[in-house]
Amino acid sequence: MKCIRNSFVLLLLILFETKSQAQLFDTLRQLFKNKSTIDLRLESRNSFITNNAALVSGIRIGVDFNRKLRFGGGASWLDSEIKENNFILNENNVLVNVPKYFKFTYICYYADFVFYKTQRWQLSVPIQLGTGMSWFQDNTTYDLGGPETKYFLLLYEPGITIQFKIFKWFGLGADVGYRFTLKNNNYVGEKLNSPTYSFRISFWPEQLFFELFPKSKISQKFGPAYW
Repeated sequence: MKCIRNSFVLLLLILFETKSQAQLFDTLRQLFKNKSTIDLRLESRNSFITNNAALVSGIRIGVDFNRKLRFGGGASWLDSEIKENNFILNENNVLVNVPKYFKFTYICYYADFVFYKTQRWQLSVPIQLGTGMSWFQDNTTYDLGGPETKYFLLLYEPGITIQFKIFKWFGLGADVGYRFTLKNNNYVGEKLNSPTYSFRISFWPEQLFFELFPKSKISQKFGPAYW
């Protein structure tokens, strides 16, 4: 665990050149002293593949330090129907189109560091790496064990997130980033490289509880609600 933390610290030190290394290291070290909570969320990000809109969905689980640093892992997959023409000769020697459906899925590793925060506004830099596989298949339902040739997939997805809190327990946000992929066949590479974007609704149930019941034993122990 200590080795993983040190790796994330080194990565963040390289990215944030606006702060001195000593200041940033002190900030991160202070964050690690805070009690961590579980970071669990579902994600959907919009992007483009061969000029077609494509949705990539995923699930993330990790640790959250004082809502300023999060890191962990998860899984993502293509959640849109992307197909290409595949013309073959049928039994009557007639050329017919039997489309092939493109699929990919990958395991991801992420870090998200908040570098600017006021009462209502927050800016953070999410970083994500992914390793997985891509392939073409005959049907739309995922078939990981099919005979189709699988290609190794390596992704790097930097971005920036903006969040506005309407209440202490509710906010809106948006993510903008870019997906870079290692080119290892005719499809993976330029066709998967794409801007990514998503809009989010954030809800913190514990903050709502602290607001509604400030004198409860739970609120006295873990609260109060804060911006």
